[in-house]
This record gives sequence, C-alpha cells and structure tokens, in this order.
Amino acid sequence: MSAAPRLRWAVQERTLGAVEDLDWAMDELAVFRAAAAEGRALDDLIRVYVPEPTVAFGQRDARLPGFAAAAAAARSHGFEPVVRRAGGRAAAYHHGCLVVDHLSQQEDAALTQQARFAEFADLFVRAFARMDVPASVGEIPGEYCPGEFSVQGPAPTYPVKLAGSAQRVVKGAFLFSTHVVVSDPAPLRAVLVDVYRELGLDMDPRTAGAAEDVRPGVSVPAFAAALREEYTAWAAAAGLEVVDEQLAVLAAGTSG
Repeated sequence: MSAAPRLRWAVQERTLGAVEDLDWAMDELAVFRAAAAEGRALDDLIRVYVPEPTVAFGQRDARLPGFAAAAAAARSHGFEPVVRRAGGRAAAYHHGCLVVDHLSQQEDAALTQQARFAEFADLFVRAFARMDVPASVGEIPGEYCPGEFSVQGPAPTYPVKLAGSAQRVVKGAFLFSTHVVVSDPAPLRAVLVDVYRELGLDMDPRTAGAAEDVRPGVSVPAFAAALREEYTAWAAAAGLEVVDEQLAVLAAGTSG
C-alpha cells in the first residue's frame, strides 16, 4: 500500500541571502520539473521564511532605462536589489514580511495559472481572517506590483496591499510565490516611492501598507501560524497529509 500524498511544510529559520533565497526556489522547481519528466512523484512543498530587506524587480523592470538608478535607490535604503524570474513589477519586503513558496507537480500547470492565482489569493484571505484581519482580493488603483489577484485590506485612510503573488510554470510543475506584508510598512513605502520614480512607473504610496495598518498588534509569527492552519485545512480537502520537514533535507529534492 503506497503512502498517502503529503504537503511538506518547511520553515526556513535563517535567510540564505536575498539572491540565494530566490535561487533556491528556482533550483527546487528544476528538481520538480526533472522528476515530472522522469515520471517520479514528488510531494507538494511549502517553504516559509522571513526575508532580508529586498526589492525584487521583474524582468520588465530590468529592461527599463531607469533600472540601474532604481537598483541604486534600493541599496540607498538598505534593500538588496534582485531580479526575479517570476512575473510582476518591483515589490519590496523585509523582516516584517513573510515569503511563502509553494512548489507542486501538475501535468497541466500552464493551463491553470489563472485558476491558481484565484485559489491561493482566497486562501490567503482566509488566513488573514483567522487573525481577524479583514481582507479581499482585487487590484488597488495605483498599487505597486499591480495584479488582479492582490490581497488588500481596508486601512483607515486608503486600502493597502497585504500580499502579492507571482508564479513560474515549467513542464509538469509550478512555483507559486507569495510575499505578505505584516508589519513595519514605512521602510517599504519609502523605498518603493524612490524605486518607482527611477523606473518611471506610477505608484500611489498609500497602497504600500501592512496588516498592522488594518489590525494593530499583528505579528509575523502569528500570521505564519494562521497560514499553517489554513494550509492544513486546504491540504485536508485535497487529501494531503501535512508533515514538517527540515529545509536541509529538502535541498536535493526528496520524494514522498
């Protein structure tokens, strides 16, 4: 009798570095792609970590005339500029944020991108609800890294972006990455204003907020716990068993 499929939950206790954290996810996606090509099944993997201060630029940003100046602006604020291989415009995150990478094998991954955006945006809304943070899905006019499936919250003066997602799809697998802003939005707002100005892109600074703007007192560990609970419910509905794994064990990509 084969073992039940699992959802592997890996909390990365220490950052590998701004660039290395992004590279790890892409390298692991390559492992998932290779396994799919060989007909080997890998269990879903969730990696959760608190990032170093980073401005993650999109591929289109890197081709703009103002990119070098934007990268310099990020560094001047103490944020490491990196270019991600997933989609989207520039986004900033730091120690008041949580990055969640979900890797999975899926035969028709390229055909279900939009459905995946909708499904996981709703999942993050439910995770916020577990903390009594009201949230909804939808683009805020003027938001940074604009997207139809942004997760937003009703701050006192203007809606703020709480989470944004990007995904990378390869044959037989996907990487779905979400960054969540929980606390300390002021440094993010400051760096994004300068970065977007140098890129020549519009952005309303009011959209750069955090969950603490909606419900004061929330914390990154509390959101991580709420997200774990919500993913456990999601996994149960999908027939998956949630198991904890050490990140070091996962470095080479392990099968279930």
